[in-house]
Amino acid sequence: MATKQTTRQATAATPRTTKKKAAATKKKATAKTTKKKEATAPKTKATAPKTKAAPAKKMTPASPEKMARVAAYSFASIYALYVKKVERKGRTRAELDEVIGWLTGYRGATLQRVLDEPVDLEHFFAGATLNPNAGLITGVICGVRIEDLEDPLMKQIRWLDKLVDELAQGRAMERILRSA
Repeated sequence: MATKQTTRQATAATPRTTKKKAAATKKKATAKTTKKKEATAPKTKATAPKTKAAPAKKMTPASPEKMARVAAYSFASIYALYVKKVERKGRTRAELDEVIGWLTGYRGATLQRVLDEPVDLEHFFAGATLNPNAGLITGVICGVRIEDLEDPLMKQIRWLDKLVDELAQGRAMERILRSA
């Protein structure tokens, strides 16, 4: 019986909580759960300064089998991928044709003829009249510095890739075409 009295006495001894105290208790509980969520959330380094990108890796000569495989790609299939990429980024097919014409000399009907016939990359660049300013195209594509490439066909392919990337990134045509 002593236990019953102590429980009743303890219940009677505790003051009843008011609405203000209940609200304060609820606020504290919410604050605790928010702190727990913040503690478990991954922290981002938004204030950390941006670092330079890793240096481009030195291009090792590709195997002859790989070079033959790349040279055998159909230009029409790659052109379709280029069109898809630039249109997805808000540029037009006409702008892509202008960039290709600047680099290779293929414009209008000659470009359409190359697209209609099964022409591989090797023959596409063999028949091209490269722009004298093509050597000004520098940078990194797929982690490889373009100016370090030794194979002329691979360098020409990467030049075209670089120009298409710049077009898709929204650069001005004057800068893409290396105008003064």
